[in-house]
Amino acid sequence: MKNNGYLLIKGLGIDLIRIKRIETAYRRRPERFLKRIFTKKEIDQLFKKRNFLPSMAARFAAKEAVAKALGCGIGIISWCEMEILKDERGTPVVFLKGGAARWAKRYGIKGVKVSMSHDGPYAVANAVAYGSHKDKYSVMPDGS
Repeated sequence: MKNNGYLLIKGLGIDLIRIKRIETAYRRRPERFLKRIFTKKEIDQLFKKRNFLPSMAARFAAKEAVAKALGCGIGIISWCEMEILKDERGTPVVFLKGGAARWAKRYGIKGVKVSMSHDGPYAVANAVAYGSHKDKYSVMPDGS
């Protein structure tokens, strides 16, 4: 993952969303919304929380941010090809599957780190896609 001590950044992504927007979509057709956007493991983690809607919005924003960091957006890859689960410390971990994994491999992306937060009416997330070898999609601190 490192080259001369530097992590090679392949892409960045950020997303901000109103929690109310996710709540409205969820309440309209809960089963359809959940099945389209989240994996079973993600749903299980979300519903362990008493007030799950802010976390649901943050995870939605994180998926948008991951797609942006990958450089493809939603459409080329699907929502459930990106799985974001909390580890034993509560840190979000991104798992790429199917088309998202193939896209990442094609562009030398080895993984994606993500951070999520929510406060008041908003949820926000950012993502950094990283790789381990230099190619035309790499960004080096010295510009090379």
